Amino acid sequence: MFNWLSQIAAITLSNLRTLPERRGAAIAAAVGIAGVVTVLVGVLSIAEGFRHAMTVSGLADVAIVLRSGSDSEMTSGLGREDTRLIADAPGVAHKDRDPLSSSELFVVINLPKRSTGTDANVPLRGVSSAAFAVRGNMTLVAGRRFEPGRNEVVVGAGAARQFAGLEVGKTIRLGQNDWAVVGIFSADGGVAESEIWTDAAVLQPAYHRGDSFQAVYVKLTSPAAFQEFSDALTTNPQLNVKVVRQSDYYAEQSTALIGFIKFIGYVIGVLMALGALFGALNTMYSSVAARTREIATLRALGFGSGPVIISVLLESVALALLGGVIGAAGAYLAFDGFTTSTLNWQTFSQVAFAFKVSPQLLVRAIVWAAFIGVFGGLFPAFRAARIPIAAALRET
Repeated sequence: MFNWLSQIAAITLSNLRTLPERRGAAIAAAVGIAGVVTVLVGVLSIAEGFRHAMTVSGLADVAIVLRSGSDSEMTSGLGREDTRLIADAPGVAHKDRDPLSSSELFVVINLPKRSTGTDANVPLRGVSSAAFAVRGNMTLVAGRRFEPGRNEVVVGAGAARQFAGLEVGKTIRLGQNDWAVVGIFSADGGVAESEIWTDAAVLQPAYHRGDSFQAVYVKLTSPAAFQEFSDALTTNPQLNVKVVRQSDYYAEQSTALIGFIKFIGYVIGVLMALGALFGALNTMYSSVAARTREIATLRALGFGSGPVIISVLLESVALALLGGVIGAAGAYLAFDGFTTSTLNWQTFSQVAFAFKVSPQLLVRAIVWAAFIGVFGGLFPAFRAARIPIAAALRET
């Protein structure tokens, strides 16, 4: 076994020492694989960033109540009496004896994007005074909160970055009214940062919604209280509602888009990987052809076919890993933290989020590169091991 391993080491080191003589083909193969990794990581970081934005928004101790049969806030509707019964249900947390329950209204408005100037759908949410306490992860980063009863809005940090006219002190025209931007808030990068918030009592008459709401967000005493809370509402004959955890709600909303982005990413990755694979094959065939006599001499001296095959594969994988690491580093520098927005298919409004190049994504991409290296070196490796010794030694 030791002799076999020493043969592999000797041939592999010999192969690597000759790389400078074949640097053109080697660089081309490494760059091709780096390109595959960069594009793959770039596309998948979109899905990872969107998933992170939706996941960080979903809290296990927050429940959302919608009208029964609704799949989103857009298709839901609740009356004032419904919201009162929901706030009085068992399992609801309280602060200063007031239930942590926010009856909310959701409308979609048009605002121009900073990057293109084209209009896009932006969610405008009317909330109750307890909304910030219910979410729990909201932080005011500029200005102040809106005052109840006034035409004032606070803007999510993601929306402020993506859409024009949302700076503190600006006034925006929504419907028939002007609204003052008085603050900007963050939500740990969650989906709430894509929204604009105002007082629900002011938003209702502005959009002719009467005394209706679309959802109630409730802070529970603990995640374990969800079942008690849900059972109390769904068995109440005065209500016709469904209850979901906030974490489950956002996970369901994000599944389709994340799946679509990943599918596109892997399709592009496979197509580019095929091109890189042919590049690796060309490089390794050239490597084997350049060292035909050397390989034949080693085999004549007693080196086995197995070490020859493995050494060629190791050279191919080493080039692929080099390209993979370069591509992963480039993707991280280019994409991590890059902010954009995309359409939420459930609400038909924009969700602002940051690309996320996670360590797991980088490892996955480098493993992808290693597989390209293995397949790119496989056939040249077997060719090297099958070269007739006598014929190869006669080559000039």
